[in-house]
Amino acid sequence: MNYHASSVGATRYVGERTPRKEDGRLLTGRGQFTDDVQLPGMLHIAFVRSPVARGRIASINLDVAREMPGVQAIYTQDDLAAIPVQMMSFFFTPIESPVTLLADGRVACVGDPVCMVIAESRAQAEDAAALVELEIEEEAPVVTIADARTGPLVHPDKDDNIAAEMGDEDMLEEAIQPLLDKAPHVVTHTIRHQRIAQSPMECRACVASPEGSGEMTVWMGCQSPHLAARYVALVMGLPQESIRVIAKDVGGGFGLKNIPWREEVAVVVAARLFGRPLKWIEDRYEALTASSHAREQEVSLTIGLDDEGKLLAGWSDYACNNGAWPMGEDANIAVHMFMWPAYKLPAYGFVTRGWYTNTMGLGGYRGPWAMESLIRETTLDKAARKMGIDPVELRRKNLIYLPDQPVTSNMGIEVTDITPGECLEKLVANVDIAAFRKEQAEARKQGRYLGMGIATYIEPTGSAGAMAPMTGETVQLRIEPTGKVVAMLSTHSQGHGTATTMAQVIAEQLGVAYEDISVFEGDSAIGAFSPGAAGSRQGVIAGGATWKATEILAEKVKAVAAHLSNAPVDAVTIDGGMVHVEGAPEMSRSLKELAEIAYGEPARLPEGMASGLEAQFRYQPPPMTMTSAAHCCVVEVDAETGFVKILRWISSEDCGTVINPGVVEGQIAGGLAQAIGQVLLEDMPYDARGNPLAATFKDYLMPTISDVPDFEYLHANTPSQTIGGMRGVGEGGAIIGPPTLVNAIADALAPFGELGGETGEVTLPLTPSRILDVIEQRDVSGHHAPAEKTVAAPVAEEAPAEPVAEAPAPAPALAAASIDGDWDMTLKAPMGGQTFLAHFETDGTALSGYLSAPEGQQDFSGGTFEDGRMKFEVKVDKPMKVTLKYDLQASGDTITGKCKMGMFGTAKVNAVRA
Repeated sequence: MNYHASSVGATRYVGERTPRKEDGRLLTGRGQFTDDVQLPGMLHIAFVRSPVARGRIASINLDVAREMPGVQAIYTQDDLAAIPVQMMSFFFTPIESPVTLLADGRVACVGDPVCMVIAESRAQAEDAAALVELEIEEEAPVVTIADARTGPLVHPDKDDNIAAEMGDEDMLEEAIQPLLDKAPHVVTHTIRHQRIAQSPMECRACVASPEGSGEMTVWMGCQSPHLAARYVALVMGLPQESIRVIAKDVGGGFGLKNIPWREEVAVVVAARLFGRPLKWIEDRYEALTASSHAREQEVSLTIGLDDEGKLLAGWSDYACNNGAWPMGEDANIAVHMFMWPAYKLPAYGFVTRGWYTNTMGLGGYRGPWAMESLIRETTLDKAARKMGIDPVELRRKNLIYLPDQPVTSNMGIEVTDITPGECLEKLVANVDIAAFRKEQAEARKQGRYLGMGIATYIEPTGSAGAMAPMTGETVQLRIEPTGKVVAMLSTHSQGHGTATTMAQVIAEQLGVAYEDISVFEGDSAIGAFSPGAAGSRQGVIAGGATWKATEILAEKVKAVAAHLSNAPVDAVTIDGGMVHVEGAPEMSRSLKELAEIAYGEPARLPEGMASGLEAQFRYQPPPMTMTSAAHCCVVEVDAETGFVKILRWISSEDCGTVINPGVVEGQIAGGLAQAIGQVLLEDMPYDARGNPLAATFKDYLMPTISDVPDFEYLHANTPSQTIGGMRGVGEGGAIIGPPTLVNAIADALAPFGELGGETGEVTLPLTPSRILDVIEQRDVSGHHAPAEKTVAAPVAEEAPAEPVAEAPAPAPALAAASIDGDWDMTLKAPMGGQTFLAHFETDGTALSGYLSAPEGQQDFSGGTFEDGRMKFEVKVDKPMKVTLKYDLQASGDTITGKCKMGMFGTAKVNAVRA
């Protein structure tokens, strides 16, 4: 079916700048945020939080706090433990760190919630919280990624501080380094990305009201009420039907509100225990210091190029700070998956790790894999300057264009309809680069420094079917007997305008007035499961579902009208809420009249047709729909102050069929504003004792209207392979914005040298002092000075910690008399655990056998067995061709060790005799 055909009606809505349905309510102060919810008998919560980053809780004295006016209860983890909770990640997999709702005997970061105070007002709860006497035996914290590599264990029950690990270190020496050694040009670039706070308008918020026997209604600032309801039910072991989540207006999620986290779940648990409605509204201090942070990461990328500028090979080493309690341990494999699909890079390898530290845990942030575009695009510009090639020409030599497709990336991603090259060409056609270079040269003579940055990217959007929460979307659509149209979806707007865009699709496909359509969302009791606002998916999947459901409903309307008029179906059209029969204007009927018959006089309908005018469709799209873009930014850098002024910014974006250009441009602009903040302003630093140093917006600098230019937009619309042809756009600006701006600044500073100087390390944000480091060729910022000796916190007596080894070989142990036979083996991999049967046979030092699971059997031979140490390799073909390299130690009736799984990292292995 051609899903891009014209609508059934004459009025066009898709592609138009239709006024948003949400704006009147929001702009007149009639929105409903979580803090607007008021319930009879509702009490308020404040949390007592740890003032130190690491230590053992010696005592908690609640006596004085309990006597404060209005205080109804104070709970610790011992109290909440009456209702078992197993925290999970966004992907419904268990969190590996020993996370509890409140601190359980130890604290692992400043802001760790220790107690919750329930009182008649928030003020009373805060007053009482200030009087809780908390005694903690403080220990020296692990703060940075460097600390995590060699410091003590953040979680004493872990083997090391590696939260997650993937990649194949052996690949560098075996496959990539030989190619780099032969490359005429090799460029290495390093970026250290600062920690950021998501800073939504309304901070995290939760109101929980127990209703009936075991049921609960929860109002929550979240990105999907359906996902939040499923999450709460799963972590608490409840039937999903017992939890109803309502989320009207949210004020921004940005990934932070993907799933309920410790405090929100604690509110729900406490409401069940206490039996009264409870409200917790996070204040801005908590939001900055005690909400999950994001983006603290370090990455080095090395690329080899030939004399023409064509890419030959690449290697990347990536690390990210997971903090103490991440919302899911993450090595950010997506950085590497999406670094090169838009480019013709023959060979690529990497190692990627996430590290536990005594800082606030890692959460989501718009485009969590965005480092791939930042490091790639800035490295390409660095290579272009080094080789004397125009940055546009370097990209043209390496980008994939539509005629090149289909192709498979070096990470096995099938690429069929991306347009990064086409977006670049449209951008260049609308930017006079030659004129700018002339202006730039003249300005430099006057002591003014202009720079132009260009970047390209692709973004995976509309993901469905590969991960438990990332699934299809259902639309329930009906024409009421009043003639009005009602749609119920599981979308959820965080400012996305879904009530507007979905109504536009319905209006065009059904031939009714936009004003006659009501879209309902934000309630887990309506619609069907979907992850809502996550992964730039709503326009693609909900749009496709709405498109198809509307077609189905339109066909039913036509069938009813044709039957009543004794006319062929193809003679019936719908326009402006009226149903017309070709050549018989006297037979025209309103949708209202037709609906009254369909609902109230079912005997007049075609035989076998269900009464009413309703349709439902669940759309399962292709596994991934790619969006492409190219951006250009022009800046001026003041050589005396180091301040950056953005003069112009042009976006050339291909998001397929554009439902509403205004909504698309709003999404791009919002992401670009966040990109400007990340590059120039925002920073959440920690001191050596693990204290966050930005507690207010006086310390944490957000971009203002004066920092954000008027963006220009070019729409390079190539319909995707989805129903309706849409592509996602929600995260794009935040992904492509940083490298575009960094490249513009680097271009402006080219007369003074490279950003990062001799070390080649660029540290964000690019504050005026860091820019003056380059201009004045001295350490203005203090960033390059020798690190001061860390002032350790008071440390409880403990044995010195051994340095954390990244992949220790098993130590020799007393060998088992024989390992021959069957073993129950568990492989604990970054992507989830697996249990299977292992069978071993030895002949002297030779080792062979097989690994057997329900999915199949893998035989191996050529292994070795000496002094209890077992080394063997197993080759697998699915999901990708990988050689699994086992290095194990047998001792008695147990086997322990590790398995290197190529790009999938290293897994811990345990086995016992079957």
